[in-house]
Amino acid sequence: MISGIGTDIIEVARVAEKMQRHSGFREYVFSPAEIAYCEKMTGKYEYYAARFAAKEAFLKALGKGWQSGTYFNEIETLPNEDGKPEISLLGNTKATLEKLPGFRIFVSLSHIKEFAVAFVMLEKL
Repeated sequence: MISGIGTDIIEVARVAEKMQRHSGFREYVFSPAEIAYCEKMTGKYEYYAARFAAKEAFLKALGKGWQSGTYFNEIETLPNEDGKPEISLLGNTKATLEKLPGFRIFVSLSHIKEFAVAFVMLEKL
């Protein structure tokens, strides 16, 4: 049974500007593995923006707003061995959200030069 859905769209230029102007923004928002992944890509800001949108869409799908004890850089979106994006929860965020009823996360990302979008669906276990 679906327990939540969320979607987010963001301008790639907005993410690029934040990263270029604000020291530490990248590390605050993205996990070390996400940074390593995005940095090796042509058009890296599109990849960063898609991951930012996934974090926002995930929080919307939870339906509880921002949870105390959760951190953006602990909501990680990386491709699996087949290239399909997957969200993993890390550290304090994982511990905090494990207190909620169990769910499985589905995510879809898309991006072009100007925009990135993410859709997240949560399935109740």
